[in-house]
Amino acid sequence: MQAVHPNVITGVALPRRAATTIALMVAFALATAALAQLRIPLPGTPIPVTGQTLGVLLAGAALGSRIGAGSMLLYVTLGAIGLPFFAGGEGGLTYATGSTFGYLAGFVVAAWLVGWFAEQRHDRSVRTAIPAFLIGSAVIYTLGVAWLWASVESIPTLGAALDAGFSPFVVGDLAKALLAGLTLPVAWMLTDRLRRYEL
Repeated sequence: MQAVHPNVITGVALPRRAATTIALMVAFALATAALAQLRIPLPGTPIPVTGQTLGVLLAGAALGSRIGAGSMLLYVTLGAIGLPFFAGGEGGLTYATGSTFGYLAGFVVAAWLVGWFAEQRHDRSVRTAIPAFLIGSAVIYTLGVAWLWASVESIPTLGAALDAGFSPFVVGDLAKALLAGLTLPVAWMLTDRLRRYEL
Protein backbone atom coordinates (compact mmCIF):
# COMPACT_ATOMS: atom_id res chain seq x y z
CA MET A 1 0.00 0.00 0.00
CA GLN A 2 1.15 3.53 -0.79
CA ALA A 3 2.44 5.51 2.18
CA VAL A 4 0.86 8.75 3.31
CA HIS A 5 2.00 11.72 1.22
CA PRO A 6 5.16 13.32 2.68
CA ASN A 7 3.67 16.84 2.66
CA VAL A 8 0.69 16.10 4.94
CA ILE A 9 0.93 16.20 8.70
CA THR A 10 0.74 12.45 9.34
CA GLY A 11 3.40 11.90 6.66
CA VAL A 12 5.72 14.21 8.58
CA ALA A 13 4.88 13.26 12.15
CA LEU A 14 4.52 9.47 11.81
CA PRO A 15 6.54 6.67 10.18
CA ARG A 16 5.68 6.32 6.49
CA ARG A 17 4.96 2.59 6.54
CA ALA A 18 2.13 0.51 5.11
CA ALA A 19 1.00 -0.57 8.59
CA THR A 20 0.82 3.06 9.69
CA THR A 21 -1.18 4.00 6.60
CA ILE A 22 -3.71 1.21 7.20
CA ALA A 23 -4.05 2.14 10.86
CA LEU A 24 -4.66 5.80 9.93
CA MET A 25 -7.28 4.90 7.33
CA VAL A 26 -9.14 2.76 9.84
CA ALA A 27 -8.79 5.36 12.61
CA PHE A 28 -10.28 8.17 10.52
CA ALA A 29 -13.08 5.92 9.26
CA LEU A 30 -13.95 5.06 12.87
CA ALA A 31 -13.66 8.70 13.95
CA THR A 32 -16.09 9.73 11.21
CA ALA A 33 -18.46 6.97 12.32
CA ALA A 34 -18.28 8.29 15.89
CA LEU A 35 -18.93 11.86 14.73
CA ALA A 36 -21.95 10.59 12.78
CA GLN A 37 -23.59 9.70 16.08
CA LEU A 38 -23.68 13.39 17.03
CA ARG A 39 -27.04 13.68 15.33
CA ILE A 40 -29.66 16.44 15.48
CA PRO A 41 -32.82 15.74 13.41
CA LEU A 42 -34.33 18.75 11.65
CA PRO A 43 -37.96 19.24 10.62
CA GLY A 44 -38.68 19.24 6.90
CA THR A 45 -35.58 17.35 5.79
CA PRO A 46 -34.46 13.70 5.86
CA ILE A 47 -30.87 14.86 6.44
CA PRO A 48 -29.86 15.39 10.09
CA VAL A 49 -27.12 17.64 11.42
CA THR A 50 -24.11 15.46 12.30
CA GLY A 51 -20.39 15.80 12.93
CA GLN A 52 -19.46 13.67 9.90
CA THR A 53 -18.27 16.48 7.69
CA LEU A 54 -15.68 17.51 10.28
CA GLY A 55 -14.30 13.96 10.13
CA VAL A 56 -14.22 14.12 6.33
CA LEU A 57 -12.32 17.41 6.25
CA LEU A 58 -9.80 16.30 8.85
CA ALA A 59 -9.27 12.94 7.15
CA GLY A 60 -8.43 14.61 3.86
CA ALA A 61 -6.11 17.16 5.41
CA ALA A 62 -4.34 14.71 7.70
CA LEU A 63 -3.97 11.83 5.24
CA GLY A 64 -3.72 13.46 1.81
CA SER A 65 -5.79 12.88 -1.30
CA ARG A 66 -5.56 9.14 -1.94
CA ILE A 67 -5.38 7.87 1.63
CA GLY A 68 -7.98 10.38 2.83
CA ALA A 69 -10.40 9.36 0.08
CA GLY A 70 -9.61 5.72 0.84
CA SER A 71 -10.46 6.25 4.49
CA MET A 72 -13.84 7.75 3.61
CA LEU A 73 -14.50 4.99 1.08
CA LEU A 74 -13.77 2.51 3.87
CA TYR A 75 -16.19 4.37 6.14
CA VAL A 76 -18.97 4.31 3.53
CA THR A 77 -18.31 0.65 2.68
CA LEU A 78 -18.41 -0.48 6.30
CA GLY A 79 -21.65 1.40 6.82
CA ALA A 80 -23.14 0.01 3.63
CA ILE A 81 -22.45 -3.60 4.65
CA GLY A 82 -24.45 -3.06 7.82
CA LEU A 83 -22.23 -1.64 10.55
CA PRO A 84 -23.98 1.17 12.50
CA PHE A 85 -21.66 3.84 11.13
CA PHE A 86 -24.10 6.32 9.62
CA ALA A 87 -26.09 9.04 11.38
CA GLY A 88 -28.03 7.76 14.36
CA GLY A 89 -26.43 4.31 14.24
CA GLU A 90 -27.93 3.51 10.85
CA GLY A 91 -26.26 1.10 8.45
CA GLY A 92 -26.95 -1.09 5.45
CA LEU A 93 -27.12 -0.75 1.69
CA THR A 94 -30.67 0.62 1.68
CA TYR A 95 -29.66 3.55 3.87
CA ALA A 96 -26.40 4.11 1.99
CA THR A 97 -28.19 4.34 -1.35
CA GLY A 98 -31.13 6.35 -0.04
CA SER A 99 -31.53 10.09 0.32
CA THR A 100 -28.06 10.52 1.84
CA PHE A 101 -26.15 8.76 -0.95
CA GLY A 102 -25.04 12.01 -2.56
CA TYR A 103 -23.54 13.20 0.71
CA LEU A 104 -21.74 9.90 1.27
CA ALA A 105 -20.28 10.04 -2.23
CA GLY A 106 -19.36 13.66 -1.53
CA PHE A 107 -17.40 12.56 1.53
CA VAL A 108 -15.03 10.55 -0.66
CA VAL A 109 -14.61 13.29 -3.26
CA ALA A 110 -14.23 16.05 -0.66
CA ALA A 111 -11.60 14.07 1.28
CA TRP A 112 -9.63 13.64 -1.94
CA LEU A 113 -9.87 17.35 -2.78
CA VAL A 114 -9.02 18.60 0.72
CA GLY A 115 -6.16 16.10 0.75
CA TRP A 116 -4.87 17.51 -2.52
CA PHE A 117 -4.92 20.99 -1.02
CA ALA A 118 -2.99 19.66 1.98
CA GLU A 119 -0.39 18.10 -0.31
CA GLN A 120 0.10 21.57 -1.80
CA ARG A 121 0.66 22.83 1.81
CA HIS A 122 -2.59 24.82 1.98
CA ASP A 123 -3.36 23.38 5.43
CA ARG A 124 -0.40 25.09 7.10
CA SER A 125 -1.87 28.59 7.25
CA VAL A 126 -5.31 29.69 8.43
CA ARG A 127 -5.48 32.00 5.40
CA THR A 128 -5.31 29.06 2.97
CA ALA A 129 -6.69 26.23 5.13
CA ILE A 130 -10.15 27.70 5.69
CA PRO A 131 -10.87 28.23 1.95
CA ALA A 132 -9.71 24.67 1.25
CA PHE A 133 -12.11 23.28 3.83
CA LEU A 134 -14.94 25.47 2.57
CA ILE A 135 -14.39 24.12 -0.94
CA GLY A 136 -14.47 20.58 0.44
CA SER A 137 -17.76 21.32 2.20
CA ALA A 138 -19.17 22.81 -1.01
CA VAL A 139 -18.39 19.57 -2.87
CA ILE A 140 -20.30 17.55 -0.28
CA TYR A 141 -23.35 19.79 -0.59
CA THR A 142 -23.24 19.93 -4.37
CA LEU A 143 -23.41 16.15 -4.66
CA GLY A 144 -25.78 15.77 -1.72
CA VAL A 145 -28.32 18.31 -2.92
CA ALA A 146 -28.16 17.04 -6.50
CA TRP A 147 -28.95 13.50 -5.32
CA LEU A 148 -31.79 14.70 -3.10
CA TRP A 149 -33.34 16.53 -6.02
CA ALA A 150 -32.96 13.50 -8.30
CA SER A 151 -34.04 10.77 -5.90
CA VAL A 152 -36.66 12.08 -3.45
CA GLU A 153 -40.13 12.48 -4.95
CA SER A 154 -41.24 14.92 -2.26
CA ILE A 155 -38.41 17.27 -3.30
CA PRO A 156 -39.43 18.21 -6.87
CA THR A 157 -37.37 21.37 -7.44
CA LEU A 158 -33.81 22.56 -6.95
CA GLY A 159 -35.07 25.21 -4.54
CA ALA A 160 -36.78 22.56 -2.44
CA ALA A 161 -33.60 20.47 -2.48
CA LEU A 162 -31.55 23.45 -1.30
CA ASP A 163 -34.07 24.13 1.46
CA ALA A 164 -33.95 20.50 2.61
CA GLY A 165 -30.33 19.64 2.06
CA PHE A 166 -28.28 22.82 2.28
CA SER A 167 -29.83 25.83 3.96
CA PRO A 168 -30.37 24.25 7.42
CA PHE A 169 -26.72 23.20 7.62
CA VAL A 170 -24.84 26.28 6.42
CA VAL A 171 -24.02 27.76 9.81
CA GLY A 172 -22.96 24.44 11.32
CA ASP A 173 -20.72 23.54 8.41
CA LEU A 174 -19.17 26.98 8.29
CA ALA A 175 -18.27 26.41 11.94
CA LYS A 176 -16.79 22.98 11.13
CA ALA A 177 -14.71 24.42 8.29
CA LEU A 178 -13.46 27.18 10.55
CA LEU A 179 -12.62 24.67 13.29
CA ALA A 180 -10.72 22.45 10.86
CA GLY A 181 -9.04 25.53 9.37
CA LEU A 182 -7.75 26.48 12.79
CA THR A 183 -6.87 22.96 13.94
CA LEU A 184 -4.50 22.01 11.13
CA PRO A 185 -2.28 25.13 11.25
CA VAL A 186 -2.02 24.77 15.04
CA ALA A 187 -1.14 21.09 14.65
CA TRP A 188 1.54 22.02 12.11
CA MET A 189 2.95 24.65 14.46
CA LEU A 190 3.21 22.11 17.28
CA THR A 191 4.70 19.49 14.97
CA ASP A 192 7.35 21.92 13.71
CA ARG A 193 8.28 22.86 17.28
CA LEU A 194 8.63 19.22 18.30
CA ARG A 195 10.78 18.48 15.28
CA ARG A 196 13.08 21.40 16.06
CA TYR A 197 13.29 20.22 19.68
CA GLU A 198 14.25 16.70 18.58
CA LEU A 199 16.93 18.10 16.32
